[in-house]
Amino acid sequence: MTFNNNSIKLNIESWFIPMDILMIICTCFVIIVALIFVIIIIFDKKFRTVPMMLLCNSFLSELIFGCIMLSMSIFTFKNDLKEIEYEDLFCIFRGYMSYSISSVRSHSYLLQSLYCYISIIYPSNLTYQSFYFQFILICLTWFISIIHPLPFILTNQIKYNIDNQICHMHFQSSLFIFYTCFLSYLNPITIIIIIYFKLVRYVKRMNKLIPPINQLLRAQRELIMVRRIIMLVIVLITLGLPYTIFFLMSFFTNPPKYYFRIAFLSVDLSLVCVIMALFQFTDSINIFLRKKINKWTLRLL
Repeated sequence: MTFNNNSIKLNIESWFIPMDILMIICTCFVIIVALIFVIIIIFDKKFRTVPMMLLCNSFLSELIFGCIMLSMSIFTFKNDLKEIEYEDLFCIFRGYMSYSISSVRSHSYLLQSLYCYISIIYPSNLTYQSFYFQFILICLTWFISIIHPLPFILTNQIKYNIDNQICHMHFQSSLFIFYTCFLSYLNPITIIIIIYFKLVRYVKRMNKLIPPINQLLRAQRELIMVRRIIMLVIVLITLGLPYTIFFLMSFFTNPPKYYFRIAFLSVDLSLVCVIMALFQFTDSINIFLRKKINKWTLRLL
């Protein structure tokens, strides 16, 4: 380690740069795809419905989270490339926003699940299904998610980690880590799972009672939507395992030296998987894009 002006020269591992480039590629892909979906939903009139607004909220959260992760990856890449220790002005802010928007992402899927639940269990209650009410819920989740990491800033928990070239909370701050994990992941994911099992029981009961066919088909369709959200949650949990494992490890011993690099690589890979799953599960946008691509192909031919 040697000093170089206002920064410190570091010894960099050979695998740092390839990993940084992979993370940049992943986040760029997510940003481009999410941006396309947001533009389609906003500017195409046939997509201006409450379910599509909730879906747009999910795409928007993925887009912003992708931008934050891209900024973090570029910052890490620059420092690794120059082999220096350097904390820029926005390092703490990026760490703060990563906690905020990850909470927005989880709650965006929760809002979709709640809407499915309300439309099945209380189909006649149009107030809770209205555009205005759902928009208020979206604003509320954004507000709560953005302010919830404030204690991290006030207590100086988000710090620059030299080895991992990132500003984040150390896992030794177990109380704060559990606090954000509960609000950002455990709470919304638990509610989504509860909603799913309640809807499964409801649909089974409807099958036995032989309700009107339209009502049953609608319930089954909404159940499929919640099942798809559950699959997205499973992807998030599975690819977020490295982060969870290192956090649990910190209770008993020190995590590996470069644990944040490994954990955030898994986060970026999960972003790619989630955005591809959202594309596959969103039939209306999927069909819309295929028609557009076919038209462009025919024009070129």
